[in-house]
Amino acid sequence: MKSLFRKIDKPLFILTIIYTLLGLVMVLSASSVSAVLRYNVSTYYFFIRQLIFVGIAFFVGFFFILRIPIKKYRILGPIYALASLSLLILVICYGVIAGGARSWLPLGFFNLQPTEFAKTALIIYMAVFYDTSLKKKRPFAFNFVPIILAVIMFFLIAMQPDFGGAVIIAGIAFFVFLCVPFPKKNKVRIIKFLGIGAALGVVALLYSGSDLLNKTQLQRLQFQAPCSRYTEDTGYQVCNGFIALHNGGLFGVGLGNSTQKYLYLPEAHTDFILPILIEELGLIVGIIVILGYVYMLYRILKIAKSADSVRNALLCYGTFIFILLHLLVNFLGILALIPLTGVPVPFLSYGGSFTLNIILMTFVVQRVSVETKTNKEKRELAMLK
Repeated sequence: MKSLFRKIDKPLFILTIIYTLLGLVMVLSASSVSAVLRYNVSTYYFFIRQLIFVGIAFFVGFFFILRIPIKKYRILGPIYALASLSLLILVICYGVIAGGARSWLPLGFFNLQPTEFAKTALIIYMAVFYDTSLKKKRPFAFNFVPIILAVIMFFLIAMQPDFGGAVIIAGIAFFVFLCVPFPKKNKVRIIKFLGIGAALGVVALLYSGSDLLNKTQLQRLQFQAPCSRYTEDTGYQVCNGFIALHNGGLFGVGLGNSTQKYLYLPEAHTDFILPILIEELGLIVGIIVILGYVYMLYRILKIAKSADSVRNALLCYGTFIFILLHLLVNFLGILALIPLTGVPVPFLSYGGSFTLNIILMTFVVQRVSVETKTNKEKRELAMLK
């Protein structure tokens, strides 16, 4: 274990610990009021559950993910992708409706959210598939297999409906594909195909008469000037987020002293965790948190560029895109720059399935770092002999 720990990326590991601990503190603060007044449970209910998920994620990360060679993902990747696809189908039939979406499978002790597992499954599957495809020089048409999987996942998630999750799935598929070292000619052909396919898909969706774009979903497209639409759901939430940001000022009102968490922000411990953080700790801390995310993404990108295989690099690029898209969709949504889609903030927001996946993917990146440094040491020893 000491050998593994020596080869992990220390700055990324420290940032992961810091953000996870900060997330636990903010979940406790943001959820303490709604836990009692809205859910009629203990003040510490969401904090304890989040602590359990964090504990499980770090346990699995340390004792399994860091120890499992990435080459074994060649078998695990397709199995994980098939399992995630099955769960997405299952949730459409038997899922629990909450917040207007059928996105959770009840397991008794917690509700599983298949969308979050689909995101990491797609990253792993694409990394494994394209690594093998390039090595075996498969025919051009084979490169569409992961894209077809992503399209199926996209529509299954949109049917819940969860457009935030669907957009992130599409973003992961598109940007991971761009990171694959295809010949330029082939890449241009596939991008053209994807562009035409996306346009046809949008047209089919608009004219299908499906409930995918019901009245509630269409209202989300009205995202500008939220405080002038205070009586509407999207206007109400975002405007109260603005109030939280304004209340915080430069230095905040103090940890635990938020007023907007008193049911003004219905999802204070999930989607709107950043406004609560800024309200309590101030804009300066908020800016530091954002800069910390930038540095975290830089570390992941650095590990990706130094990886010595396509598979390992794509796993890191996929994780980079996963985190970046969540940050952009959440932050731009709460600032009313794009429609609000209900996407959690990495490491900070409450959510069992999301917390497990985001932490475990950082451990996958750490495993890539370990293998890169191990292979480098082997090459240096071989040169000395």
